[in-house]
Amino acid sequence: MRGIIYIVILILLSSCGNFLDEYSQDLVVPKTVSDLNEVLLGNGYIPSSEIEYLRNGSIGWQLNILDDDINTVIAYNAVKNRTEMDGVYYGYTTWQMEVGRNHTGDNLSGDNGNWDALYQRINSMNIILHELGNVSQNTEQEVKDAIRVQGECYFLRAQFYLMLVNLYAKAYDPDNAATEPGVPLKLTYYVEHDKEKETQFDRTSVAKVYEQIVKDLKEAVRCFTESPQTKSFYRASEDAALLLLSRVYLYMQDWENAKSTAEKLLAQNGALLDYSSIAENTDGYAISEKSPELLFSQGPLNLQCEFSGSGGDFCVSNDLYKLYDENDYRQTIYFTRSTQSDSLGLNRKYQMGKHRSYVSDIFTLRTAEGYLNAAEACAMLGDAGAASGWLNRLRGKRIKDYEDVVYTADEIIEQVRVERRKELCLEGHRWLDLRRYAVCKKSPFKKIIERVYALYDWDGRSVFKYAEVYQLNVDDPAYVFAIPKAVLEFDKDMPDNIREDREYVRLMYRNNE
Repeated sequence: MRGIIYIVILILLSSCGNFLDEYSQDLVVPKTVSDLNEVLLGNGYIPSSEIEYLRNGSIGWQLNILDDDINTVIAYNAVKNRTEMDGVYYGYTTWQMEVGRNHTGDNLSGDNGNWDALYQRINSMNIILHELGNVSQNTEQEVKDAIRVQGECYFLRAQFYLMLVNLYAKAYDPDNAATEPGVPLKLTYYVEHDKEKETQFDRTSVAKVYEQIVKDLKEAVRCFTESPQTKSFYRASEDAALLLLSRVYLYMQDWENAKSTAEKLLAQNGALLDYSSIAENTDGYAISEKSPELLFSQGPLNLQCEFSGSGGDFCVSNDLYKLYDENDYRQTIYFTRSTQSDSLGLNRKYQMGKHRSYVSDIFTLRTAEGYLNAAEACAMLGDAGAASGWLNRLRGKRIKDYEDVVYTADEIIEQVRVERRKELCLEGHRWLDLRRYAVCKKSPFKKIIERVYALYDWDGRSVFKYAEVYQLNVDDPAYVFAIPKAVLEFDKDMPDNIREDREYVRLMYRNNE
């Protein structure tokens, strides 16, 4: 027997709970498209907020402390305290089996925040999409508004599922995506529950999840074509949907569709910010609400008080920094040397310091990615000339006195990947790119990542003691997050993603740093 709870409207999905928890019966029935638009704003889009600590960030804040673009800081003294680094970040940034486990091993925090928050919003989108057919649409404007709201729901559902399937499933591999377990695909407006079953939801295959994401984004484009978005970048639009769709096709290694979709976007909106205009302007930022490149953003800037390069904090890896030519404006705009440690911190890629930011380090979409998506698709299709052209157009706005270069077919894929890493660093891309490069059929790329985890004497003036060095090996199971424990307690037969115990491989002291 299947129990069906139909949730009429959504004061419902309060933060933190499982998306199948009981809901309040004191609910409001929507009567107009305007009502549903308000629900969309309150229960669909991720709000902006001040973020004092990365651990207080929003969905996906962990993405930028997993990859090879960052490290922890070795300094004489720690400036930041142990609460964040050893207590919350350790399990994620050193790829532990239990990501919520602290450094001393005596505390384990929950690992279900991303899962719950994403499914809550997906459930909200499902309900709104259903309810759009039940509210009054008596005027032409109401019809237009309904189509636009529908497009926004499809876009958000796709973006949330893309995040879920890339956190909790393996990267899309055309050879096995049809059989590889993805994440539960829930598209109904009600909550299914059968008390006779141990598992309420099965893990849909990676291929099926991506199929739904593509379908939703195509529907979003159709809706926005019929009823264009009139709001600013904080609401989904046709341009945003096209850019995200081109990214999805890249992840699927569908190069032809990635190329045509990215080129369609750039034909109607290829705006780029000339970085020479902010290179000497200390009030300017590479990514801000004022940027002509910004197509969409939701959620907070999680990094605004982190990545200082000071002891006890994160820093930018020298491996990344050395990729930039000395004439590249991004090197000095993005990064700065910490006077406290000489490590690299974030400078003006974003506005740093605690504030309410309307650009996110995880959910931002900007036209620069469109150029890189088009370049990668062309490179994979063997059109080195076209790929070079897209790179040249982007670099011309990033590098002083830049002269165009035409690469050979043997060079172009690596050039595109390097440029993607330089341009999109600390925007939530690198970890996902490393995952998909490893299964790329035409040009696979795998690497060992080392994390230098600095430890300080917190009881003795916070002086540096030593660093533990951890390794993430090629094809490591830690490229996939475990299914949250709370989910497995509810869906007892759901298969988990098995991760391994991880110990440091060596110690480092200041004299051999």
